[in-house]
Amino acid sequence: MGHIARLELVGRITYYLGWIALLCGGLVHANIGRSLFVAINVSQRNLFEVSVVSFVICIASALRALISAANEMPTIVKRPAAA
Repeated sequence: MGHIARLELVGRITYYLGWIALLCGGLVHANIGRSLFVAINVSQRNLFEVSVVSFVICIASALRALISAANEMPTIVKRPAAA
């Protein structure tokens, strides 16, 4: 697995992790499942912070993969035509 594919994978995983954390934070905010998150000692603020950090990591990974892919594009070599 190349480094570009790894960066894309990290970006994809953190993107979905961020959405899951946001959904869990919404459930806590709506008092649905609050007892579950209180039992594992996770607050609504912690879930929000995890989602923000996940999205920041996702953006950074996607940009690094994009820049790396652009730098590694093959160049077209012009060959002289046969006479």
